[in-house]
Amino acid sequence: MAGYNLKEVMNKPERLSPGHRMCAGCGATIGVRAVLRALHEGDEAVIGNATGCLEVSSYMYPYTAWEDSYIHNAFENAGATLSGVETAYKALKKRGKLKDDTNYKFITFGGDGGTYDIGFQSLSGAMERGHDMVYVCYDNGAYMNTGIQRSSATPQFADTTTTPVGSVSNGKLQPRKDLASIIAEHNVPYVAQTTFTRDFKDIHVKSEKAIYTEGACFLNILAPCPRGWRYETAEIMKICQLAIDTCYWPLFEVENGNWRLTYEPKKKLPIEDFLKEQGRFKHLFKPGNEELIVQFQNEVDRRWEDLLYRCNR
Repeated sequence: MAGYNLKEVMNKPERLSPGHRMCAGCGATIGVRAVLRALHEGDEAVIGNATGCLEVSSYMYPYTAWEDSYIHNAFENAGATLSGVETAYKALKKRGKLKDDTNYKFITFGGDGGTYDIGFQSLSGAMERGHDMVYVCYDNGAYMNTGIQRSSATPQFADTTTTPVGSVSNGKLQPRKDLASIIAEHNVPYVAQTTFTRDFKDIHVKSEKAIYTEGACFLNILAPCPRGWRYETAEIMKICQLAIDTCYWPLFEVENGNWRLTYEPKKKLPIEDFLKEQGRFKHLFKPGNEELIVQFQNEVDRRWEDLLYRCNR
């Protein structure tokens, strides 16, 4: 987006209508609206949507909040479905069944449960085959729609209904999967990790790049969930800023194999600043659990140093 202008971008017509049933303070719909604002005027889209919070709350037959063509997929096949639609579109164009000036973009949305875990096989296949599409993961760090169960995107020590904190457990044992790096290893033309910043420039610019880069592209968006993370709904922007300033959620892109950091905090904050804002981590601040925070910090630092190395910083 040359000469980025926040007001101009935000005033674009909405492609996700208001009146859906998503929770107040939810990051998923903020992410969807930001991605779809990157579509150029006159371009149409086919939207795929894996089962999850976003699907059940934005689509209830025969009603939908989506202004573009919309396909609800099962958890496991969002990548496969949109890659099939994209292939059919190309075949119809080649046979002259569609007008030459017809211009559709293919965008799939899925939560971390339907992306990191259940749908990973179809996502990986779509990326490896190189379909001209964008897969967008709204990562809220658990299976929120079905009761806040842990996923492989859930951070270490988080309290979920399947990793409950108690006298014998400190939450999830394993660190979160680094999916953006895994997809980058598929040698796709564009991968980016982003979230919501004050001027939204990072997510808007990366969304436009992903949509208008030919080939298979992937966006991983940190999309906080007030119920699962247990924060006040108005605090979402603060949560996101702390995620990037502590380097828990670095902002970067991988363009044709070239890694680039798109934000580096002037002062890297301690991970406690991010954790203490969320009820799912309150047990970490009880006496005797100091070592758990040290473990969390060490993992964040290790990944940050690895990213700096990849980005030649």
